[in-house]
Amino acid sequence: MTDILLSIIIPTYNRPQLLLRAVKSALAQTIEDFEVIVVDDCSSEPINLPEHPRLQIISLPENQGGSAARNIGLKAARGHWINFLDDDDELLPHTAEMSLEALRNTTLPKPVGVISGIEVINQEGKVIQTRIPPTLPRGSHFGLEEIDPTQSFLCKQTLIVEKEVLLSIEGFDESLSSRIHTDLFLRLNPVCSILGIPQIGYRLYKHNDFQISSDPTRRQVGFNRIIEKHQKTFQAHPKMFADFLYNQAIVTYELGQSYSALKNLGWAMKVSPQHTCGRIFYTVINSIKRSFT
Repeated sequence: MTDILLSIIIPTYNRPQLLLRAVKSALAQTIEDFEVIVVDDCSSEPINLPEHPRLQIISLPENQGGSAARNIGLKAARGHWINFLDDDDELLPHTAEMSLEALRNTTLPKPVGVISGIEVINQEGKVIQTRIPPTLPRGSHFGLEEIDPTQSFLCKQTLIVEKEVLLSIEGFDESLSSRIHTDLFLRLNPVCSILGIPQIGYRLYKHNDFQISSDPTRRQVGFNRIIEKHQKTFQAHPKMFADFLYNQAIVTYELGQSYSALKNLGWAMKVSPQHTCGRIFYTVINSIKRSFT
């Protein structure tokens, strides 16, 4: 039964120092009616956090993975609205307040979820990228629609949405160990409008600790699974499907998987040859420009 406004859910595994920063940022929200739920996915050492009346800790007896940890937090949440925070990232103090205010004022078809902008922070503490999300009405396919080039789909971590909406699509897919937000949004946007607001609400940190997003094997397995699962949706958006494949080719190449990179690039060429050639040309030109700066 929900009896508070917002639940902030933080899944965690073996990141005690990073977790403390995330929890502090969640507890620092400027609204009054919220809770923070930390789901410890059976860390090697029990987590140790200062007691706080808004803070609840759920300790799992065995490791179940990020999707399952999120779903357990979702089911335990008492909030009408749900927000997830990665244990190595940080919310800005005004995130909940500005997001809920935007939801109150939106005219998009209901139900509506909101996402905000992201600052990407490097190991020196400097902002190296700013991402501003798009707005897509219910019935769209987040990640596959054409958007303004100044906007980015890579703001999915900031989602605030009603608990009942997430439960209606069965939360996160527990068969996936990576690309879980991509899959969630492909299932969410057809039944829920996504309101993008240009204000920054989330800090995403790049660091040396293990990150699933940089594990080449998990990324490729998750990538293949998502395409198989959403095959018809991808086929209905050939241009953006080619973009999806091209971006995967770039990432796998940077992670040292040359064969997978070539395979994905060839697939992109097959899906939308003209668009992919344009992407290659754009990449080459930008690389040349950077070499002279």
